[in-house]
Amino acid sequence: MRAKPFVAAVAIAAICAPALAFAVDAEWRRYEIPSTGTSVDMPVSIFTSDAGPPESGTGRRFFTEDRRADLTVQSIPNPDNDSPARFLAKQRPPAGIIYKRITSDFFVVSSIRKDRIWYNRCNRGNGTMNCVLINYPAAEKRKWDDVVTRISLTLRS
Repeated sequence: MRAKPFVAAVAIAAICAPALAFAVDAEWRRYEIPSTGTSVDMPVSIFTSDAGPPESGTGRRFFTEDRRADLTVQSIPNPDNDSPARFLAKQRPPAGIIYKRITSDFFVVSSIRKDRIWYNRCNRGNGTMNCVLINYPAAEKRKWDDVVTRISLTLRS
């Protein structure tokens, strides 16, 4: 009977190990947008393809080699110096947001669209909102949790 808890623990470890290894084994570098000073830790061994500038603002977009996930680091003009709440409202985010946190310094919103999780964090800067946008397969949420958390928490304006 004592073997069953051990077997269960090994099974749980085997399931969780790939997710932990994904974030821990990644090669991380600091990415910076020179014109605004915005910077973030980025897993360059995961986001290996430079996809060019974002649709708006300054910064870069990156894809995984298989293009199943993407990361955008960008500074968006905020000439009225809107609060994060006001800036987010002006962006008219889609309905059905699953997670939302708004402070005087930043906002985070996240949801699922077409079997993909989208995550957006923007920090208020001086005349800009400095953001990371991450999209990845919803079926791989646990695998991505540590990566998304590190990217989000290292975003600096």
